[in-house]
Amino acid sequence: MPGQVLALDDPQGFLGGLVEAVQRVLPRDVAESSLTVVRRRSIGDRVALRKGSISSICFVTRGYVMELVCTPDQRYTAETRRVVRGIVVSRRNQNLGEWLEAFAGRVAVAAGASRASGAAGVANGTSASVDPLQLLGISVSGPRVTVSDENMLADLRTLPFKVRGRIPPEASTVLKHIIELLIETLPRVVAGYELKTNAERTATVYLPETLRAYLALPTDWAKNHVYTDGSTPATALLEQLSMIEQAATEMHDAALRGDADVLLVNGRFLTYKFGDLGR
Repeated sequence: MPGQVLALDDPQGFLGGLVEAVQRVLPRDVAESSLTVVRRRSIGDRVALRKGSISSICFVTRGYVMELVCTPDQRYTAETRRVVRGIVVSRRNQNLGEWLEAFAGRVAVAAGASRASGAAGVANGTSASVDPLQLLGISVSGPRVTVSDENMLADLRTLPFKVRGRIPPEASTVLKHIIELLIETLPRVVAGYELKTNAERTATVYLPETLRAYLALPTDWAKNHVYTDGSTPATALLEQLSMIEQAATEMHDAALRGDADVLLVNGRFLTYKFGDLGR
């Protein structure tokens, strides 16, 4: 079982945890020769003789170079390069989950793990029977899909990045539109306490709770399950987001017109459709 949980919301803890996992399972000389850690060092870091923050890690093994970069705005980019006689013959951009599985599998193979053959299959994309992250003693938790009262607009802007690749493309498109509407609406909703509460509840409760409910589903089940009425988790998510989009559109238009009655009705509509979440 995994002994350490790495959170994507904490880039330094996440990248540092990957480095520690490699150093823990590989012989020291192998880890030093195969793993490169690049850091950003500010003037303050240099003065205080600190190592600085990790910006990327690079793992070299058996003709492959695997690189994971974290940008200053905390976005991850992952790439695997095939190298033959020092020449890069191919590059492959990967989503983070795919990269992590291949990375952990190749590290496990390099360590000569007891289940190396299974890990090698995962690394080469031929087997799903072994979780290579477990071989490294780690697990990964995704970014928290939350919108706080204190940082509402900023948290809304980060939602598309937190769920990127984790929800269907059609749902991502609707989500972005909802966020655009809410970001324009919220600063204008000042007519009364109840109206302000309804708009904010849409942003902090109904929208993130809808996303979290879908993301909590097992990946294979979410992709393949069909409900008795013929719908799927993906279509159910899209339907719920579309309802929020409709209400957010009317709230937005009403806020521009200063139409308090429409805002109030839409707030009550969402409370009815999505229940009293978050209490």
